[in-house]
This record gives sequence, structure tokens and C-alpha cells, in this order.
Amino acid sequence: MGVSGCGKTTVGKALAARMNVPFYDADNYHAQENLAKMATGIPLTDSDRAGWFTLLAAMIETETKAGHDGVLACSALKQSYRDILGSSSAGNVRFVYLKGSYELILERMKKRGGHFMKPEMLKSQFETLEEPADAITLDVDYPVDDIVMKVLLLLRRDNK
Repeated sequence: MGVSGCGKTTVGKALAARMNVPFYDADNYHAQENLAKMATGIPLTDSDRAGWFTLLAAMIETETKAGHDGVLACSALKQSYRDILGSSSAGNVRFVYLKGSYELILERMKKRGGHFMKPEMLKSQFETLEEPADAITLDVDYPVDDIVMKVLLLLRRDNK
């Protein structure tokens, strides 16, 4: 979890590959009207996100009940969003917060192309962000492999 441009997809794919589990990108589950709104530089409201989080929570519940693990890249900027995502998974959802400075992430966003989330919207994401107290928090200024190894070590420790 984290603001746009922090590396959720890159780290999530690498983590899922190391864990040999499916990777899911929450952006792929947005309603078309939400994608269109963000593409024009308009931040989503909680009302816009409601159906999206309900869909993601249902997916997590289905996979958890089936005994499947997975990695989901999702902004989940507010505690209320994280509560929805973890609500029906019997405590099996762990959040990894990819934390970085506004300046670092803005530079990364300017270098990537073709994403619906425009760099101009990053400020609204930082304003919305409620840093989690109960997540694995990692600095995004490290190489992806280092971040993945740290997540794996912390997950193993927490599961003992």
C-alpha cells in the first residue's frame, strides 16, 4: 500500500513471484468511470472508491476462504479502506506500506509514462494518506530486491 508511484506494482509482482503466489493489481478492478476521472486529473472521492473496495474485499474473502495466498497492490491510503480490505479475511491480511518522500515519488512519477494517475495528483494522495500503525513499513529508496527480502523476513517472523 502507499501513494501512487511508490512502487506497489513493482514490489508486489516481485514479492508474489518470490512467494509463488498470484499478484493482483487493484487498479485493474477500478470502474471505467473512475479511471476516466483520474486520467483527467480529478482525485477520487470515498463515494467513488466504495464499490471498488467492496469488490476487492470480496475477492480477498473468496481467496482466503479457499486457502489461497496472494499479493494485492492497492493504495489503501486511509485506515477505513484498510479496515474494509481486512474485514472478512480472519486476520490473514498483512499490509506493507511503501513509504517515500513526496519529492522522491514525484520524480519517479514524472519518469514513468502511460499511467492513468498523473503526477499532479500526487499531492492529493499525500493529503489523503493516513500512515498505518500496524503495517510493515519500508523505505522505497532501497532496491526492489532488498524490499522484497525484508518483507519476506518480517512475514516469516510474524507467522511464527
